[in-house]
Amino acid sequence: MADHQSGADGGVEKEYESTLESVDAAEALALQIAERSGFLEEDLHKIGMAIREAMVNAVVHGNRYNLKKKVHFSVTPSSDDLTIRIVDEGEGYEPEELPDPLSEENLLRQSGRGLLLIKAFVDEFDMRKAPPLGTEVRLVFHRNEQS
Repeated sequence: MADHQSGADGGVEKEYESTLESVDAAEALALQIAERSGFLEEDLHKIGMAIREAMVNAVVHGNRYNLKKKVHFSVTPSSDDLTIRIVDEGEGYEPEELPDPLSEENLLRQSGRGLLLIKAFVDEFDMRKAPPLGTEVRLVFHRNEQS
């Protein structure tokens, strides 16, 4: 796993293996930076849940546990927010191609609700195909007024 300090802002870029242990490591790293940046306990819970879901998607659905493929992860704090970028090296897909997890035929499926959960926890969410292959997810969390 490669590390790169992004500078004085406390940002970090890492490259993770396509394993579930990497999900835990990425979540822990982001929460450490978020806490140092002044996010409240309630916000930390939301940040952790969203990152966990996005990392699982990258490892399981994007890279399909392929150890030759990496997950590129960055955390960038600012005075107002925290931005997380997660990029897998999978086949990539268009978000509009995903089935609606709330439609009747999908309600009992065991998977397919991760993006719905992520969107519930973040202030801004973007997902796009990452050239040449893969999917890039950007999660932004705004600091609470009380933080």
